[in-house]
Amino acid sequence: MATVKVKFRPSSVCKKEGTLFYQVTHNRVVKRISTCYKIFPSEWDNRFSSVITFTDNEVRARHLVTLRKCILEDQSRLKEIIRRFERSADTFTSDDVVKAYKIPLVDGFLSFGRNLIVQLEQIGKERTAETYRATLNSFERFMGSRGDILIEGVDSAFMVEYETFLKSTGVCPNSSSYYMRNLRAIYNRAVDKGLTVQRSPFKHVYTGIDKTMKRAVSMTVIRQIRDLELGFSSSMEYARDIFMFSFYTRGMSFIDIAFLKKKDIQNGILSYRRHKTNQQLFIKWEKPMQEIVNKYNTVDTPYLLPIIKDIGKNERRQYINAAHLINRKLKMIGELLNLNVTLTTYVARHAWASIARSKNISISVISEAMGHDSENTTKIYLASLDTSAVDNANNLIINSL
Repeated sequence: MATVKVKFRPSSVCKKEGTLFYQVTHNRVVKRISTCYKIFPSEWDNRFSSVITFTDNEVRARHLVTLRKCILEDQSRLKEIIRRFERSADTFTSDDVVKAYKIPLVDGFLSFGRNLIVQLEQIGKERTAETYRATLNSFERFMGSRGDILIEGVDSAFMVEYETFLKSTGVCPNSSSYYMRNLRAIYNRAVDKGLTVQRSPFKHVYTGIDKTMKRAVSMTVIRQIRDLELGFSSSMEYARDIFMFSFYTRGMSFIDIAFLKKKDIQNGILSYRRHKTNQQLFIKWEKPMQEIVNKYNTVDTPYLLPIIKDIGKNERRQYINAAHLINRKLKMIGELLNLNVTLTTYVARHAWASIARSKNISISVISEAMGHDSENTTKIYLASLDTSAVDNANNLIINSL
């Protein structure tokens, strides 16, 4: 009877991660299957041949939980292969089991994508891993009972079929394009690894970006949001404050607000780098910004606002949870005001740009103010500007409230 065991091989270098592999034994013949999974010796329970997921580091713990889940899935697949051989073949070898197992790992698109996610998490690219995971979850729903598909089977007709599925479930063009672009990135990685030849399977599906429905609101609405009495709900008041802080800081994106630190304010200037483009921006610190900061106790944290509260824990997860909560509360505020747009933190960014333009502030100043140097629609306006012009523009908008 064939057996499958998970084994850990420590690194020959002290304090470095070792590797996990599978050992398939049949008729006393042992074969090994290498994996890309790496853990430290302290994360391996030799007695039970399993990964230890208990650790004070939340990010590492999530990685280890994901790793253990992948191992269980791999073991389940190996055992199913063995059962299949036992039912259908008079004789088989451990080498036959290994060869059968490697088919989905090498040629299965979903399997390749899942392994890629694990590798991305291991090297700290959590954001990309999250993006790919969301995309593969959608693709897996499309696949349904068909399970996986060979990478060779990912062709133009199949992607058109997937696009049709997305449309039938009410997915908007931009979301469909988002999934397609991520799948294309995963597919191209498989091509780079020599697992398939480039067949350009995405040439007949939409991978562009549609113009979205207008999300800006007028100065009158901004005043209404600012002046709305929300003492009955501290969470809604908090959401409104974050919205207004974004508006006051020239439409700063929520992720940039979340990671602002107190030390970023020096000599009356707030400086930060955009997460999206890494461009450094400078904003004159204005009174309304300070009034919002003064409302919240952040004594025990280096951050300017109470979005990331638990230092040492998964900061990205805290930011994501806060974004969901704030946008839910902003939606409720929008409903209170009977707005015809869904209020989110991103509306503040659109509003600042729209209002600035309505006050005849030049497109070049707006582009510089919002850090649009990486966007094709604003590149032609991005000459090196005097910072004071941007600060004067922001001061003009704030004082008109």
